[in-house]
Amino acid sequence: MTLTHPNPSLDALIGIPFTHERVLITTGIRSGLVITVAVHSTRLGQALGGARMWQYENWTDAVADALRLSAAMTLKNAAAGLHLGGGKSVIHLPLDTELTDAERRDAMLDLGDAIESLHGAYMTAEDVGTNAELMAVVKERTDHVCGLPVASGGVGEPAEATAAGVYASIVATLEALFGSREVAGRHLVIAGLGQVGGRLATRLAAAGARLTVSDVNLARQDFAAELGATWVPVDGVHHVPADLFVPCGLGGVLNARVIGELNVLGVVGAANNQLAQPEGAAQLDARGILWAPDFVVNAGGVIYLALASEPNADLDAVAARVEAIGDVVTQIFTDARGLGITTLAAAERLAAARLDAAR
Repeated sequence: MTLTHPNPSLDALIGIPFTHERVLITTGIRSGLVITVAVHSTRLGQALGGARMWQYENWTDAVADALRLSAAMTLKNAAAGLHLGGGKSVIHLPLDTELTDAERRDAMLDLGDAIESLHGAYMTAEDVGTNAELMAVVKERTDHVCGLPVASGGVGEPAEATAAGVYASIVATLEALFGSREVAGRHLVIAGLGQVGGRLATRLAAAGARLTVSDVNLARQDFAAELGATWVPVDGVHHVPADLFVPCGLGGVLNARVIGELNVLGVVGAANNQLAQPEGAAQLDARGILWAPDFVVNAGGVIYLALASEPNADLDAVAARVEAIGDVVTQIFTDARGLGITTLAAAERLAAARLDAAR
């Protein structure tokens, strides 16, 4: 790996409210990579949020992502009714960087050291670019990690639970739009067929949904064909006329241009921080597009990690709690309609009420 740090641009940080308790930015002593651990809030308990390892043009872009994602985790954990705060860790990979297995291991050891230095304020788990096996490496340096492989005594990947929560949210959104929870025959456009998007697509196809899909990884076309889904290029996926648009890739997909070009009745998906700007919620509302707020929809993973990791956990009860995400989405839709506010504002009210109760 050839490591370079481009000249930093502070533009990525402009406009991001700094409401965080603590942010650690450090260079890994083994990997040489810039690691950011952002602890947004511990009001409800230890901050929990995954570890993302991704390519960014500048390390400041990675810091900005950590700030946004950690703040969203506070809302997510609060809205889910968990006794957990919000945090996130992001490892910056320069563009066109490909890590060897040894380099990836070094990065995880460095991450573990960074987390351990916070003395329990933050617990990590897998996220984009990492997995349960890599979390086992983090565990070598800190106990503040969850989602370890089952073989290592952990509860495994949370992707299945995340997908289950998104599915429940899709059903709730369909009911709000059409008065029916029936998935069969509905046309959904899924942008992103990764760990969560792929599982979700499989379940939707089995339920009889008509799928149009896309992914930056062109090798996923074979998977799409197995499902009987229609494949479209990434840059045109949001133009497809459908019932629902389901973003399951990286965040920021719902910018002003994309929202203006959507040809759907609703948006509900697994991606974090889907709105490029908060004003996007009002733009979606003005266009008559029902948006299920992402930090509510995709909470199945953290619910699973938090509850399944407890001693003598009842996995059926955990699954029921994930399924209940659909009920929360329905309540948010009801509140937004009744109060004449956006679904984003309604979801933020719910999270704020739970945070205020912990003061």
